[in-house]
Amino acid sequence: QVQLVESGGGLVQPGGSLRLSCAASGRIWKINLMGWYRQAPGKQRELVATITSGGSTNYINYADSVKGRFTISRDNAKNTVYLQMNSLKPEDTAVYYCNVLAAAWSNGAVREYDTWGQGTQVTVSS
Repeated sequence: QVQLVESGGGLVQPGGSLRLSCAASGRIWKINLMGWYRQAPGKQRELVATITSGGSTNYINYADSVKGRFTISRDNAKNTVYLQMNSLKPEDTAVYYCNVLAAAWSNGAVREYDTWGQGTQVTVSS
């Protein structure tokens, strides 16, 4: 199995910044994709950003609403993904969830796991 621990949420004023972290652990063989999603009250969960690694190249995807303000990155040595959020707006208020698609050892075989973090609250308000 794969376990995720998120950190970094909180309350920030409009225009401020926050950095989210998500560390994956377990008997991981390979992480295929790491990403962030968010869910605001009364709304569906939506993609924020994803990052995959293809050798020395990272492939990154952002929601249009966060392009130019948010930056996703990963530290492969630490199995950790980050989300740097700048120029935050009240509409960015949501619970942010980390998602990891990884292959991990289980009962002597490598299996695919789609794992979600527990969520961290981000509130943008004056």
